[in-house]
Amino acid sequence: MMMFPGNKSFKQIESLTKKLNAPVPQKVANTKGMIRYFAHMDNPEKYQYNKNDIVAHCGADLSQLLEVTKIERYTLIREMMKFVRDNNIIEMMDLLDYAMEERFTDWFPLLCDNSAYIMDSYIKSNRYRTEGNERNDR
Repeated sequence: MMMFPGNKSFKQIESLTKKLNAPVPQKVANTKGMIRYFAHMDNPEKYQYNKNDIVAHCGADLSQLLEVTKIERYTLIREMMKFVRDNNIIEMMDLLDYAMEERFTDWFPLLCDNSAYIMDSYIKSNRYRTEGNERNDR
């Protein structure tokens, strides 16, 4: 997919695609949808291409084009909650460190942009429950 900051004629685009031995160019109606289509992001039954392997040129902002949908956001939050529960995470720093090192392209942006509050509340609840169980064991 080629994107340009201004309008281009069919002939201008065709001259580029011919040099690349590419198919006849077609106008893309939804750039975000096309990128998601290329990576099979909305088709879990198909091979899932790694978002990190997508290369953008000339200022295209992949982070904007690959922004998670609402349903994906909730799915990722559920994954993080399960991770917190399964690994007995009791400090937000531990989740952030894990996300930064292991889940930089999906969990980490969510935590930085809009999901830290719910995850911090969940972790605090896990910590208090764990501390309460320790007191009851004494």
